Amino acid sequence: MSFLRRRIFGDYSVQASRESTPEKNEETLVVSASKLKRLKLPRQSKRRNGLIFGLGGLFGILVAAYFANRQDVINFEGLLDMNLDSILDVIPAGIIREARDITQHERDAVNYDSFSVGLYLQAQGIKAYHPVIMIPGVISTGLESWGTEEHSRPYFRKRLWGSWSMMRALIMDKAGWKRHIMLDKDTGLDPPGIKLRAAQGFDAADFFITGYWIWNKILENLATIGYDPTTAFTAAYDWRLSYINLEKRDQYFSRLKSHIETAVLTSNRKVVLVSHSMGSQVLFYFLQWVEAEGHGNGGPAWVDIFVDSWINISGSMLGALKDVPAVLSGEMKDTAQLNSFAVYGLEKFLAKEERAEIFRAMPGISSMLPKGGDAVWGNETWAPDDRPGQKMTYGTFINFKESNSTLSPKNLTVDASMEYLLKQTEDWYHDQLFGSYSHGVAHTKAKVEANAHDPRKWVNPLETRLPLAPHMKIYCFYGIGKDTERSYFYREDRDPLLNINVTIDTTLIKDGIDHGIVLGEGDGTVNLLSTGYMCARGWHIKRYNPARIPITVYEMPHEPDRFSPRGGPNTGDHVDILGRSSLNDLILRVAGGKGSLIEDNFVSNIREYSAKVKIYDE
Repeated sequence: MSFLRRRIFGDYSVQASRESTPEKNEETLVVSASKLKRLKLPRQSKRRNGLIFGLGGLFGILVAAYFANRQDVINFEGLLDMNLDSILDVIPAGIIREARDITQHERDAVNYDSFSVGLYLQAQGIKAYHPVIMIPGVISTGLESWGTEEHSRPYFRKRLWGSWSMMRALIMDKAGWKRHIMLDKDTGLDPPGIKLRAAQGFDAADFFITGYWIWNKILENLATIGYDPTTAFTAAYDWRLSYINLEKRDQYFSRLKSHIETAVLTSNRKVVLVSHSMGSQVLFYFLQWVEAEGHGNGGPAWVDIFVDSWINISGSMLGALKDVPAVLSGEMKDTAQLNSFAVYGLEKFLAKEERAEIFRAMPGISSMLPKGGDAVWGNETWAPDDRPGQKMTYGTFINFKESNSTLSPKNLTVDASMEYLLKQTEDWYHDQLFGSYSHGVAHTKAKVEANAHDPRKWVNPLETRLPLAPHMKIYCFYGIGKDTERSYFYREDRDPLLNINVTIDTTLIKDGIDHGIVLGEGDGTVNLLSTGYMCARGWHIKRYNPARIPITVYEMPHEPDRFSPRGGPNTGDHVDILGRSSLNDLILRVAGGKGSLIEDNFVSNIREYSAKVKIYDE
């Protein structure tokens, strides 16, 4: 597609002046800056409408071809052989020019802060100091095919997650894409004849697809103060796997341990670990694994010797509530709030039953089911994050407008919802879930210490402790102030053709219920209690942090720029926060050895909510 981008949008690597230098004797006219600005404003309303009309027509042809293909009138696969140059030749030149202009404006909006944070801190004397190792989140790492069986050869070394190749495979070969992306339901490993692996290096997580950055802005700013591939490393992983199988199949934690040790040996400085979202859960598991005899064999002092700091960005430490409806019925806010036409198209293309099957066949996804049960998330009458004036408590997590059968029982708390999920899912899913994870609470020091020998507990910070590393520092940086899924209304779905018999009641829109979803506080993806509880209170309970590792919390309110498609430099969104200016500033200060100057910045009510959670010191 690179030649297509060059053909349509041109090469923007050099910003040449649009105006040539006047000839020596050419008459010139001096005008004011304000008038010059008005003269140079693009007159694009008619041209832009023409662009939209032209491209809309082209899109209409493709959509018509797709739906015609559903009726076996046109062979949609024939579009694969279409010469893209021939398409460009019939598009009016004015539309091509307008597309270039619009793309440049959008590119300028996206690149709002490239390198600027690093340049500012560089001027203050901050430079690369600690080696930096980054652990990305659940969608961040691209997955590429290494299979050589006949059905895999067309995809060899192509990304089936995190690229336009994924989009093409999903549209043109959905069955083949599903066969590759889903793990074996019994083993949780590769299906026979399939081999998908995490992409490696910075390319694995800097962009999801072309133009949609994830870690790229952090990499830009790290490079500006002196980091390069010898001092920074992305520890990408296959997020579909359970954490036990990450080590079993890919030796992921062994490789991570080796890379940390090598970084310390070559730099003579401890490392800074930077994790995002699910990556924070993976890293917490690693901190248990690396100490454990028979696993990492590092012993109780390993973390204190090798790790200076852990930067926990938007970590889903107590899970993501949206994981439950995703696994239960293949739904979440993103699908429930679609309009009727979009829902029809989605269901025809990738029905909720298929989506639920895919989520269940990725055991890594289930690591983000909520932890702590009713002690954290509330009961039938109360939740710690209930707000004044609410019509209903957040404590009832799955609600039924009408309760008249086993499919729609009484309203359910998080604990009861987990039991309900198990009743609606298959035995193979139960085996994967119970063999990999635990979601409870250890209320005593003795129980916490016993759990150090049980790998199923290592992902849950309410059942295991932080390492014995009194010299390590933990920084919790996360966004707040963006509506986030907190509870749901379901109804029965008696479609005889479906194995899933419940669905989010999207018709329910009233009293704070938006298409069957009740929204609470968070970063748009992970609830505030999950990102904030352990940092604000949980790790201040001695049995969970016996070494008294210092915890610094810095909350960042969601203040999006309405003209930026990704929220701009002050976004608090779960993913877009990775491009936030203040977050990049904080990361670089810690990496540059100045983290001790960062102070707590609480903006939300997380400390008040945390005090109400029913988990106490002994």
